[in-house]
Amino acid sequence: MIENTLVLIKPDALQRNLTGHVVFRLAQAGLYIVGAKVVQVSDALAHEHYKHLRNKPFFPELIRYIKGELHGKLSSGVLAFVYRGENAVQKVRDVAGATHPEQADPKSLRGAYGRITTKGVMENVIHASSDPAEAQREIGLWFAPEEIVDLEPAVAGNASRSVPRKAKGGL
Repeated sequence: MIENTLVLIKPDALQRNLTGHVVFRLAQAGLYIVGAKVVQVSDALAHEHYKHLRNKPFFPELIRYIKGELHGKLSSGVLAFVYRGENAVQKVRDVAGATHPEQADPKSLRGAYGRITTKGVMENVIHASSDPAEAQREIGLWFAPEEIVDLEPAVAGNASRSVPRKAKGGL
């Protein structure tokens, strides 16, 4: 089933210049980008995005983390993507790896690049939607409908070569 899913390259990954590694690995999984932007995460957006974790003891630190407050001025935003493809949610989760970097497969993004800092902050590089329903909720938080381009493969079965079917907005 063709799905859309949200991917966030988090402030720690931006600070460490890991964007290319993330995008490359997701392209290798046969997914393609239909929305992308740099976002300065507001307090309201952070709280709404992570509302399901509101009662966890780490919630205040998580909000500071996604807002970039733990990583300095150069990393105070996130790079938000909508990826599309066959079973996109699960493919992104497989590429991302387990949430906790020390439990993630070393070949996954979190296993390769995630870490626990000396201050005890878990940096896990990327956000991956948990399921298709959550992906749609998250995409609605981070993107307006006109910011998502409708793409279809240029060559049947080849998601790595895509062409716009109907661009919304833009030039």
